[in-house]
Amino acid sequence: MWYVKHAAPPFFDGGTILRKGWSVLLIERFDPLKGEMLRIMNEEGQIIAPDLKPDLSDERVLELYKVMLLTRAADTKALQLQRQGRMLTYAPNTGQEAAQTASAAALGENDWLVPAFRELGAWLMKGVSLETIYLYWYGNEWGSHFPEDVRMLPISIPIGSQLNHAVGLAMASKYKGEKDVALSYVGDGGTSIGDFSEALNFAGVFDAPVIFFVQNNQYAISVKRQLQTKAATLAQKAVAAGIPGIQVDGNDLFSVYAAVSEAAELARAGQGPTLIEAYTYRLGAHTTSDDPTKYREDEEVAQWSVKDPIKRTKQYLIDKGLWSDEQDKAQIAEYEDYALEVFRKIEENGEPEVEDLFKYTYKEMPEHLEEQLNEYLQYLEGKVK
Repeated sequence: MWYVKHAAPPFFDGGTILRKGWSVLLIERFDPLKGEMLRIMNEEGQIIAPDLKPDLSDERVLELYKVMLLTRAADTKALQLQRQGRMLTYAPNTGQEAAQTASAAALGENDWLVPAFRELGAWLMKGVSLETIYLYWYGNEWGSHFPEDVRMLPISIPIGSQLNHAVGLAMASKYKGEKDVALSYVGDGGTSIGDFSEALNFAGVFDAPVIFFVQNNQYAISVKRQLQTKAATLAQKAVAAGIPGIQVDGNDLFSVYAAVSEAAELARAGQGPTLIEAYTYRLGAHTTSDDPTKYREDEEVAQWSVKDPIKRTKQYLIDKGLWSDEQDKAQIAEYEDYALEVFRKIEENGEPEVEDLFKYTYKEMPEHLEEQLNEYLQYLEGKVK
């Protein structure tokens, strides 16, 4: 299996928030208005806050690391394939694997994951197959078709629009008396979009069981984080909405897992939404249509490369005697071969049907879409110039 299905974390007992040994909730202890960031594991893979470390077994940490490795391998292979003209425009994830994988791992199986478009690790962790993901970037509409037992909405390209969808799912769960949580992702640039403020405001007023997870990778395409908002942190944007907010080291899987777990606890207990800012970095381009050398210095990238989430998690596992460089190289090679095998299958059988571009917007295709479809088919046949 390339991902691990999991039950809800055993922190909620139906009416009481269990603190797991913490005397104060993380979201109360780390105040973004004071520039405080949750960090449990440092850049050398050492645990620097053992009292805050979540209850993750060694086996579970290794499972998460393998999903992170698969994410990196699949990402690298997708970039190569796109450069060869075999895949459409692609949004790289390198450098953000811990934020993605650990956040999804902290959810229960019945919780909803509401993505933007740069959450490959979360999608794999939630149970979406790599074949489905590659189908999406190949331009096949079936890349948005997930198994019924995978509670995840399709990839959302319009910035911020998915946040309100997540709030809607959360409110539906609340009305039905369920304990399901919705986790929605957005980038740092998305926090300047109106949908972001609207979603936080509505969720705060009605105590929606939703988690807003900001992947702050420091750039909204080519715009530096400091140029698109004057807020000292993105987590503090929760204050205006009257909801908790916390900034975490997004390259530290333990910090991400702990924060999301606690936010999910609070949501299940009827305490409403939480905003989490994962402070991370996009080591690659915004998409394969982007050239990051035009707007950032190589020195900056080198500084963040030292903070690579895979490097620090690997070192943690090696220090505990759970992993080795030899195992790492072998696992990466296996995943790269697997990713290429998956894509070759798509190349053989995944050519999209033209009709799929038109027939799923409505239950029954309206007349104007039928006209567009027929016109496009004639164009492809060379009958229309």
